[in-house]
Amino acid sequence: MSIITANEPEILEPPRQKLLTVEEFLAIPDDENIERDLIRGEVKERVMTRRSRRHARTEARISQQLQNWVDLQKQPGEVYSGEVGCILRHAPSSTVGIDVAYITAEHAARQTDATRLIEGAPALAVEILSPNDTQEAISQKIDEYLACGVQLVWIADPHFRTITVHRPSMAPEFFAEGQTLSAEKELPGFSVLVRNLFE
Repeated sequence: MSIITANEPEILEPPRQKLLTVEEFLAIPDDENIERDLIRGEVKERVMTRRSRRHARTEARISQQLQNWVDLQKQPGEVYSGEVGCILRHAPSSTVGIDVAYITAEHAARQTDATRLIEGAPALAVEILSPNDTQEAISQKIDEYLACGVQLVWIADPHFRTITVHRPSMAPEFFAEGQTLSAEKELPGFSVLVRNLFE
């Protein structure tokens, strides 16, 4: 006795997105309504919204505190803000805009006029949460920062006035506004009351 079985339907996988290089990514025409990052060769798009007053103030305050610290160092690095473009790595390529970034003096000295973006992972990357940010997108960006050599990632939440600190191979640390944020290993001598990053 033979058993007749119906042919199983063929499962079609969706076509994979072509992995882009940094050069191909930068050649995409700008769109004032779309923000783009390149994560491991894949373009990630989100609708651009105007930065809220709270977001802009937090970005200014964090930049100011970091710049004050840099100005006191014997070998200062550089602080950037305003979605500064950064090439984290090549093959697969990752290029992101960072709310606030700090690079060491040695890293700054390696930059050339050959690119309009920072080449290489910063020592510190700060992301300031916006209402349209998704947990998935933020988590993916944190993972990529750490995988590419960023030693310190701060996620600033202007609504709850908190900072979540991420380091490679370590559990995240949470700082509320009444606590003091420091990073002696990555930013020697830096210390600030979290509240001062939001006021």
